[in-house]
Amino acid sequence: MFEKTVKRLEGFGYKLKAGDKAALKFAVEKVTNTIKNECNVSAVPEGLMNIAVDMAAGEFLGAKKAFSPAEIEGLNLELAVKQIQVGDTSTVFAVGDGSLTPEQRFDLFIEHLLNYGRREFSCYRKIKW
Repeated sequence: MFEKTVKRLEGFGYKLKAGDKAALKFAVEKVTNTIKNECNVSAVPEGLMNIAVDMAAGEFLGAKKAFSPAEIEGLNLELAVKQIQVGDTSTVFAVGDGSLTPEQRFDLFIEHLLNYGRREFSCYRKIKW
């Protein structure tokens, strides 16, 4: 799962730096333990692996933002698509008044990574006696 999380972070535009491995390993272990405890299983089920990778990436990026925000490089937080219209093709970017700041979008992104798919845990939950 560690390597998948590294690839996921690279997909977001973040390249691991020298001191990042320990923090990322901790995030992966934390997510692994959370899923194992919530589902009462001994290993992360294959069906939850992608959710676990996103959660680990969210844990890592959240810690990076909290403790060393200057190191979050490569992530373009300036523009986000606000509206897409298919007929007659129209794309509007979320900039200017009434739009979220880059930091607010980043916080929402981390929140999404940490929480999306948690409802699927119930499919793999085992009864604890």
